[in-house]
Formats: sequence, C-alpha cells, structure tokens
Amino acid sequence: MTHFVEAWQDRLSKPHRGGWLALLAATLFLFGGHAAAQISSIDITVDENCNGTLNGFLGLQTLPCGFQDDPGPGGLAGVMTYGLLNPPGLVSGDVFLQDGVGGPILDVIRFNATEICFESTGCLVFYSDNVDGFDSLGDTPSPPGAFYTNTVTLQETGIEGGFQGAIYTPTAGQPGFVAGAAVPVTYHLISDSVPEPATLALLALGLAGLGFARRKR
Repeated sequence: MTHFVEAWQDRLSKPHRGGWLALLAATLFLFGGHAAAQISSIDITVDENCNGTLNGFLGLQTLPCGFQDDPGPGGLAGVMTYGLLNPPGLVSGDVFLQDGVGGPILDVIRFNATEICFESTGCLVFYSDNVDGFDSLGDTPSPPGAFYTNTVTLQETGIEGGFQGAIYTPTAGQPGFVAGAAVPVTYHLISDSVPEPATLALLALGLAGLGFARRKR
C-alpha cells in the first residue's frame, strides 16, 4: 500500500432496480436455452465523467452515476460511483490501472458487492488521478487508504495525456465477476478522456483495437 500511495504522490508532484434480473428474465423468455449463442458477453463501459452504459440482452442501458461515500476498505467520502443495476453474485475487490509497463498505479476501479447505490445493490467506484489537475468528475486527492485483499492489476493502453484505458473480463473470484450472469461480463474502463455518452461505444472499439495491436506486436 505504501508503494501505491508513494507512486500516486510522486505523479502529483510532477508539472434501476432489477436491471440484471430483467436481463436474465428477458433472455430466458426470448431465447430459451440458447441465450449464450445470441450474445457473447455483457459489456459495461465507464469513464471518469459519469458516462456509463451496460450493453446486454436488452440493448444499451445507461448506468446511474453520482457521488457517495465509499464503504470499502479505506474508502473516501463523496467518490464518483456507478450503480450496476443489481448484478447477481458480484465479487468485491479492487482493479488497479497501471500507467504503462512498469509505470505507477494511478487509477483504482473498486467493486462493492453489497453497497446500495441508486436503488440497486452492487456498485463500481471510480478513483481517478488528478495529475493534470481536478479536471474530471472522478478525480480524487488520493487513492483509498486501504484496499481489498482481492485485487487485479491491468496495464492501460492508449496515448499518455490523451485517451487511455483497459478492457477487463474477470474470471471467477476476481473483482467485478458476476457469478449469476449467463455470459461473461466485460468492462471497458476509460481512465483518461472526456467522451460524450454517444461516443462511448466508439471509444470502446478503439480500446479493443489498441489491445489487438498490442498483442500483435
């Protein structure tokens, strides 16, 4: 934890209730036992400015977003929080976004499985760095004071100072995994950009392209 906070400080010193149940019910009603063949994953896209969507069997839905206290370990007050619309079997934990290979960890995506937010259970808390000043809604003065023991570290792809992020599909037991989902859940985590809601899908596709190019290299 000390290393994490030091990395953060070092960079700072430089110039809808029942949503998932409805998804599952609609899946069974519309597709019967062949739901998994109709869609390969549920995609959740979030950024540092309260623009969030869930794209699944019912199409594109907007995620509720606002500010509330983080009840997780070492959580700060008034942190930007997304409601995940009651995901069944959500796993709590922290996802660390690392700024390039060997770079500092500046952003934290936290999953609180039992937190109530916007009339739903299950929340995603977005801790964004303020290296360029407090220019995004998710920017916080520091990371949480403590972390879950269940953590994952991802390397961001993109351009420093521009659009950056990571694509994350958790496996069983990892932070953000949804045990009751009929298909895998993939998160598109946008850490540096100021997108409009209508452009989120395009940004997610851009992330996917960057990830593919990276793997190819």
